[in-house]
Amino acid sequence: MVYKIRRHVLTRWLARRGAPTAPASATPFALTTSWRWLLILFTVAGFFESVFWGQLLAFTPLYLPLVGVAPGEVPLWLGRIAVFGGLLGVPFVPFWGALADRYGYKPLIVRAYVALLIGAGLTLIAASPWLVVLGRGATGFALGSTGLMMAALAERTPAHRMGLAFAIMNGAGPIGAFLGPILGGPVIDAWGIRTLLLLDGLVLLACIAGLLWGYQGNRPTPVTDSIGRMAVESLRHIGQSPRLRTLFPALFLLFTGWMLATTYVPLIVPTYYHGARLGFTVGLVVGGGGLLAMVLAPMLGALGDRYGCWRVLIGAATVTVLLWPLPALMPTLVSFGVAWAILNGLTAGVFALSFTVLADAIVPAMRGRIMCFAYLPLLFANILGPGLGALITQQTLFAIFPVAAVLTALGVGAVGWAAVQK
Repeated sequence: MVYKIRRHVLTRWLARRGAPTAPASATPFALTTSWRWLLILFTVAGFFESVFWGQLLAFTPLYLPLVGVAPGEVPLWLGRIAVFGGLLGVPFVPFWGALADRYGYKPLIVRAYVALLIGAGLTLIAASPWLVVLGRGATGFALGSTGLMMAALAERTPAHRMGLAFAIMNGAGPIGAFLGPILGGPVIDAWGIRTLLLLDGLVLLACIAGLLWGYQGNRPTPVTDSIGRMAVESLRHIGQSPRLRTLFPALFLLFTGWMLATTYVPLIVPTYYHGARLGFTVGLVVGGGGLLAMVLAPMLGALGDRYGCWRVLIGAATVTVLLWPLPALMPTLVSFGVAWAILNGLTAGVFALSFTVLADAIVPAMRGRIMCFAYLPLLFANILGPGLGALITQQTLFAIFPVAAVLTALGVGAVGWAAVQK
């Protein structure tokens, strides 16, 4: 009797807030059918995934000397890791969306966190830089999970809350990437990088358990096409849509400069700082934009719901173009850290909002499959950016900032062109 009263009260509370509720015969944990619950679950999982990625990117330059890389070759190996490790999972991306349509989103989302766990394990046991490359390649099999999360969230979220929901969920990614180094720096200083990788593995295990328990997956629509044909159909749909075939490369340009700078900023910090707490200092500088992103990402999402996501995205990205040269002009570590935090936080908000315009450009019937490609622009940006950085940093590390400004400006123009496509 008490359980029935509690379920009735919870159902009425969700109904008043526009959340879909489960029928009486459904699972007793009716809260898990709410879009708000799904937003919280996916945001938390995405946050910890990004904590792992943030630590991996920030501390790989410090880790490579431990596996036999000479200090002068670290920039070269960073480029190799980004290129060879990043590309391994790309050919499988079309199949993740097709498999999700056939078997549901849940197993494909959990698959991604298992891939990250394997990547963390390979990096942990690495005795040579090539095993680090292989570990990064294993993480490439996690591609597509965030897109599937967004597709699942879009199915349950009211249309007038879509921009805010997507901004919150995707804003957690950059926040985690920023805070991860701050949290990991003291661990590295006290116990070493391998201890941090071990802790990351335990957190990823907890994420897997949370998704298995807390997410009631969608019921897939019966399909008769083969997985291969469905994958090809996804690619064909992107190619036949003028807006999508413009938007994907536009987002790639928009974020290549960001990935270029993010990769090499950890190497800039030692040019200012020569103390004993290098890990903590790198983490603090790299993670400085986290608090600002916590405010800006939801704010840009709410502004997008009110004034139009395309308009807000282009306006905010234009501001970042003007900010990119500032870090190169800073004379001290503190001023450099503040400039980088402001720029990083705003770019993170732009990144979070970009997924809303992408989802808006996809017909609902294809949203799950196409959103699997959502992170491909960032992935290729994370390949080209560090690869380009390996060339332009030969003379000075600070060259990354004006180059990032040029790339971002090209991206803003391309996004503007995508906005007028139909």
